[in-house]
Amino acid sequence: MRLVSGLLALTLSLGAQAAPPSQESVEALMSVTLPESSLDSVFKAMDQLMQQMMQQRLKGKTLTAEQQRTVEAIAARISALMRDELSLQKLKPRYVQIYRETFDQEEIDGMLAYYTSPTGQAEIRKMPTVMVKSLVLSQSVIEAARPKIEAAVKEALLEAKLPAGS
Repeated sequence: MRLVSGLLALTLSLGAQAAPPSQESVEALMSVTLPESSLDSVFKAMDQLMQQMMQQRLKGKTLTAEQQRTVEAIAARISALMRDELSLQKLKPRYVQIYRETFDQEEIDGMLAYYTSPTGQAEIRKMPTVMVKSLVLSQSVIEAARPKIEAAVKEALLEAKLPAGS
């Protein structure tokens, strides 16, 4: 009898898979968690980060006015390209598919409840700042570790009897 009830319970649990989320619920979640204003702040932060990186690359170099305009034009082109490629309009269908493949309806409903709460809204507003600060931190840590990384690479190349390059 226990064997039959165990098989029955196993059969029922296998058949009771969580419902996949509806496209509408995923889109509702995305409209709450990915507002255009949030993306704008991410793009502004990317622009600032790119400017900082360019300044570091050009550190100690004096540019002519024309070279400065060229550098600024390149930065503007890269920024426009990134804004286009990472636009919500282009990425939303892919994000919806990823969410539908990853979460079930109950999880989407729970996230919707959280992200519409005051705490969830605070997270949405503040997360771009956290991300930018995290990127800046990572960049500075990597920059500080660069000599150690280069030394380790050089040592590995010497051990492998390969040319160290320039």
